[in-house]
Order: sequence, then structure tokens, then C-alpha cells
Amino acid sequence: MVDAIQIVIVASAFGMDAVRKDGHRKWARAAKQAGAAGFEVRRELFASDAHAGLPELRSLGTALAGLGLWSVFSTPATLYTAHGRLDSDALRLALDEAAALGARFVKLQLGGFAGTADGARIAAHVAEARGDTHPRLVVENGQLAEGGSPAQFVGLFDALAREGHAGVLGMTFDTGNWAWLDVAPLEAAARLAPHVEYIHCKTVAGEGARRFPVAPVDDDAQFRALLDRLPRDVPRGIEFPFDASRIDADAAQYVDWLARI
Repeated sequence: MVDAIQIVIVASAFGMDAVRKDGHRKWARAAKQAGAAGFEVRRELFASDAHAGLPELRSLGTALAGLGLWSVFSTPATLYTAHGRLDSDALRLALDEAAALGARFVKLQLGGFAGTADGARIAAHVAEARGDTHPRLVVENGQLAEGGSPAQFVGLFDALAREGHAGVLGMTFDTGNWAWLDVAPLEAAARLAPHVEYIHCKTVAGEGARRFPVAPVDDDAQFRALLDRLPRDVPRGIEFPFDASRIDADAAQYVDWLARI
């Protein structure tokens, strides 16, 4: 029997302003009530840096565990600088913060990867991650050309394999972000599926710079085909906004739906 697909609710699905105002704990409770298995904490949604210190993250992690939720720690920091160098300081900080939270995954943007993976240093930082759990490092395809092209991700995983560090990190595949670069998601999935360990689920409406995330509809054959192309044994994250007039009902409906399709 195939295990049930685990669904994560990304904090921003409840509204970025609401999370900044009320804090992650309130919305983690809503995620649990909706039936989610995990909750994605967003570094950029803390009211201030002081609210995202290591003691505060440990306290939040304890609260999430008490709810029976595992967590993802997401940071807008990039693994590589715009000049193509590994950003060791950003990686170390993200790993420390995620370990304090007790996160299962720590997610960064890829950034300006340009061909040299520096896998040994990545592996060393991962091995040094503090805390009882060692967060699994994943990089996400973003909405910018820098860190958003399939070729960059293919190049990263190929370079890590050549260096003998295959598997040191995985990928968060965002189903909607490819739209900002006019990349066909199914084509990206065909090349990157073996490396995908977490999926951000959304579709996109609008055109050009005025694109925005929306919930997939039940009869969206392309979205279903995309999920079929990606691994079915990895968590799926809800990263589209819920209807503010019926947040709890929306959250429960989409958790159930996304686990079944």
C-alpha cells in the first residue's frame, strides 16, 4: 500500500500580512485543524529579525511539535551569490535557524549558480548543522532568471555528481514559478523529477509582471499531469492564497483534495 501523501500548508497561504501581524503559531494551529501534516515557516514573514532569533525559533518549534506538525523552514536567502560563489554565511545561518526550529527541510533559493557546485563545502555545512535533527537542504526554482532556469538546476545536480557529492541536497519544485520565465513545467519536471523532494503547489494567473498565484482547479489536466510526472512519495505544499472569507474551510478542502489527486 502506498503511504498517504503528506500535505504542508505554507504560512503565506493564510495571507502575508496576517502572518506578520498574528505570528506563525496562530496559523500553524489553523493548518493542524485543516488536517495538514506539516507547516512551512517563512523567514520573511516574521514581524522583525528579533522574532526570528534562535531562542524564538526553538520555542516555535516546540509549539509546532506539540501540535503534531513537522516543519519546513524557508528563507529568501540564496545558496549562491550573484557572482556564482557559494554563500557559506547564508547557508550556515539558514541551517542553524532550521535546526533551532527542528525543521525537516530548510529551503533556500538557488541564486547565481554558474557551474561550480562546491559540494564538499556544502556537505561540511550540512554535517555541522546544530540541533537534534539535521534539516534536509533543498533549493527552489524562483521567479527570477537567476536561480529559475531548469538548466541551472540540471547543471547543479550534474556538478555535484561529478564531485562525488550527489544527494547532498535536493530540490523544491515550485509548479507555478516557471511561469515567470515562460518555462513549460512539464518539460522542467521531465529533467528534474529525480531530484525533487518537496513540491510547492500553485498555478498562476495574469500575464507579464502582473502574474499572481492561484489555487489549481479540479479539472486542470495540465496540473494533474505535472503532479503525475513528479514523485508521489514527497510532501506537497499549498502555496496559493486561501479565500479570506472562508480560510478554515478553504484550507481543509485543499488539504484533502491535494492529498487525493
